[in-house]
Amino acid sequence: MADIRITGRMVNFTRLTLDTNDHDAIREQLTQMLQGTSSQGTLVILDSTVEQELIGLIQLLISLDLQPMAVVDGLLGEAARLIQFPVLPVDRPLQRIKATKEQVVKAEPENHETADTTEQPAASATRISHATSYHDEMLRTGQCLVQDHGDIILSAGVNSGAEVIASGNIHIYGSVRGRVIAGAGGNHAARIFCHSLEAELVSIAGTYCVADDIPADMTKKPVHIYLNDSQELVFQALEF
Repeated sequence: MADIRITGRMVNFTRLTLDTNDHDAIREQLTQMLQGTSSQGTLVILDSTVEQELIGLIQLLISLDLQPMAVVDGLLGEAARLIQFPVLPVDRPLQRIKATKEQVVKAEPENHETADTTEQPAASATRISHATSYHDEMLRTGQCLVQDHGDIILSAGVNSGAEVIASGNIHIYGSVRGRVIAGAGGNHAARIFCHSLEAELVSIAGTYCVADDIPADMTKKPVHIYLNDSQELVFQALEF
């Protein structure tokens, strides 16, 4: 019996591009960006437009509960190779676009009563509780639509070479020919609904299925996709 097994599982990561090497500024900005998000343990790939002190940068990101996993070759490549840190080839990242409309539900910060009422502490930043992105146009090849705090609803379809990613559910009222990733960040209860399934890849909470493995009787049909109790993808035809 072999001592090594290879299995497939999608890993969601965030590409972090830096335009400064001021670690205090990086800490401050990332702290603000990550506030109220479920970012703990998020895998990040590092890219930079300026020279960086890589070891210090990695330690900084780890202190913010991020997990650096590689750098993009370029300004960080040589420093990464010196410490045997993974280096990825330069790629052409997808163009991240804005949704046509976004509806945000915010959770107000808790009020903490103090004995001294004459001097109030600075108000905490209001965090996003849930958001829904609505997009009315076809998601074209090379485009990426992302919702980190909730659901995405597309009234058109997704072309081949395009990608839609949500931490929650994804509803697509059109043909899906690109990549659809729901439950990003580990939401196992997330679901995918689409009008016509022709996807290159579908994924929920890291469990994925590529085009060749999608059940043949589900292709080009309205489909509901979810995870069962064994964390396996289930494809269910929708009846209208």
